[in-house]
Amino acid sequence: MIPEISIIVPAWNEGNRIEETLGAIRRGCARLPKAELIVVDDGSRDATFELAIPWADLVVQHPQCYGKGTALNTGRKMAKGQILVFLDADLGSTAEAFTDLVEPLVRGDCDMVIAVLPEAKTKGGIGLVKQLAKRGVYRLCGFETTAPLSGQRAVQSEMLDRIGRLAEGFGVEVGLTIDAIKLGYRVQEKTIAFSHRESGRDLLGWYHRGKQFCAVGGTLWNRWRQPIC
Repeated sequence: MIPEISIIVPAWNEGNRIEETLGAIRRGCARLPKAELIVVDDGSRDATFELAIPWADLVVQHPQCYGKGTALNTGRKMAKGQILVFLDADLGSTAEAFTDLVEPLVRGDCDMVIAVLPEAKTKGGIGLVKQLAKRGVYRLCGFETTAPLSGQRAVQSEMLDRIGRLAEGFGVEVGLTIDAIKLGYRVQEKTIAFSHRESGRDLLGWYHRGKQFCAVGGTLWNRWRQPIC
């Protein structure tokens, strides 16, 4: 029997892509016996909240932007499923592939699946954030990850309940991986044809990567100072 699945989508100013993403998720949900779609609007200044309402079973709106980790934490507290799927709001039509993330969990092969995305089509940064995350995860828990920053994940809700914490901001994925491995949970990576907006080498792209670098570094420091076990 396939357990109930909750798909949680954190969104901030995603009015241009949110409808396409949610429509694709709905198509995937149609292939599942029981699924719910939750959108957490993290204080958007555009029409993200209004555009999400017709597609989602529940839309939660933060009064201001608290960061990705807080948005995911809000969503998981509202979720009823035994399996939780975290998806970024800018996946567009490729979001339908989330069902591939769920399969290993349904079979009982692992407790968390991390999506490995295809190579980016355009040049982005120089890999500093990814390398920091990969090396940090390995040093702190011994897990060799290909996609330490991937926001596309399926997890057992029981695992999240036991972990009981999610890092703030863009460090949430790194912190979740470290905590799961240290508690003895089985983590698997799987290549899935997701595609999302790629940040370039313009000022906004470097600013985004700078925020990521600081958030990931802060999470690694926190997990070193306050290990889960």
